[in-house]
Amino acid sequence: MAYTNILSSFKNGITTITVNRPTKLNALNRETIQELYEALTIANTHKKTKVILITGSGEKAFVAGADISEFADYNVNDGTKLAAKGHRILFDYIENLPKPVIAAVNGFALGGGLELAMACHFRVASDTAKMGLPEVSLGLIPGYGGTQRLPQLIGKGRAMELIMTAKMIDANQALNYGLVNHVTTADDLLPLCEKIAAKISNNSSIAIASAIKAINANFKDGENGFEVEIEAFGSCFGTEDFKEGTRAFLQKRKANFPGE
Repeated sequence: MAYTNILSSFKNGITTITVNRPTKLNALNRETIQELYEALTIANTHKKTKVILITGSGEKAFVAGADISEFADYNVNDGTKLAAKGHRILFDYIENLPKPVIAAVNGFALGGGLELAMACHFRVASDTAKMGLPEVSLGLIPGYGGTQRLPQLIGKGRAMELIMTAKMIDANQALNYGLVNHVTTADDLLPLCEKIAAKISNNSSIAIASAIKAINANFKDGENGFEVEIEAFGSCFGTEDFKEGTRAFLQKRKANFPGE
């Protein structure tokens, strides 16, 4: 499928989706958000895709924020609709995808860019990355889940400070905070993500989807994460992946999961 603002490629079980607006520092506009949704939907239904990577083009930015020129003249109703649609078709959508989504943060991840990274299941950063939520410096607050996901990842106090000061942190501080899982060089960023993705791909995709659902349940109001885990654990016993996994273990061989 042809896109205007993103690139999508598949290799060795991994679909890599690249935000490709380098002259705009890969800023998110409405069209880019829609294209990301479409590419993610295709990757999710592509049986051979085991892991999805999201990154940005060029050396400067992962996604340097939302495209402010698009909403500078919005009113209250427009802004509310913008945030609601973004949550629905991209940020919440990524968080709840049954296939693992890794953010390869290769530069500035600010505002909506950091929110995009935080919606992914985990993050790996280059040592040149800078992250922050500067919305209050524009008279706004984060509108794509930043006020919710950042405290979940780094704690309430640190999130309050980052959002209120609108400051950026570097990759090593993000690692110290638990905002990213790994920091590496720019050259090694995608290879490291691909290495992690390959390890994930060796495991049961059905079990991984169940694990994502159970982990997310712990952070959702009105859901009992323990009950979701119990139900998901039980359902695994009815899968072909469980049968293959246990057979392989008992036969002392590597499992070949059918994903069923």
